[in-house]
Amino acid sequence: MFRIVCAVLAVILGINALAQLFAPFWWYGAVPGVTATGAYNPHFVRDIGAAYLAVTLGLGWFAWRPVQGWPALVAGALFLSVHAAIHVFDASCSASGWHDVLRDLPGVYLPALAAGWIAFARKPA
Repeated sequence: MFRIVCAVLAVILGINALAQLFAPFWWYGAVPGVTATGAYNPHFVRDIGAAYLAVTLGLGWFAWRPVQGWPALVAGALFLSVHAAIHVFDASCSASGWHDVLRDLPGVYLPALAAGWIAFARKPA
C-alpha cells in the first residue's frame, strides 16, 4: 500500500512539476490561490517545478525500490512538509485563513502528510 500511495503521489506531483516547468503561465492561472500570492514570475514558478520534480523522483524511487529509495522519500517529504508549513503560516496571517487551509488541503497538506507518514512508517531497520 505504501508503495502504491507513493507511486500515485509521484504521478500527480510529477504532472504538476511538468506543468510548472513547461507551461508556467498556464499553471499560474490554473491552480487555485496562486494568483493571490503575488505577480507572475516565470523563473520562480519553474524553480518550484524543479523542486517538485525532485520530490517526484524521490517518491518514485521509493515506490520502485523502498529500501534504497527511502532517503530520497525523506528528502521529498521534508520539502513537502516545509512547503505546507509555509502555507500554514500564510493562512494564519490571512483574513481568509480557514478558506486558504481548505483550498490547499488536497494539493499541499495531504501530500505532505502522506509522504511524511510513509517516511516515518517505512524507515528501514
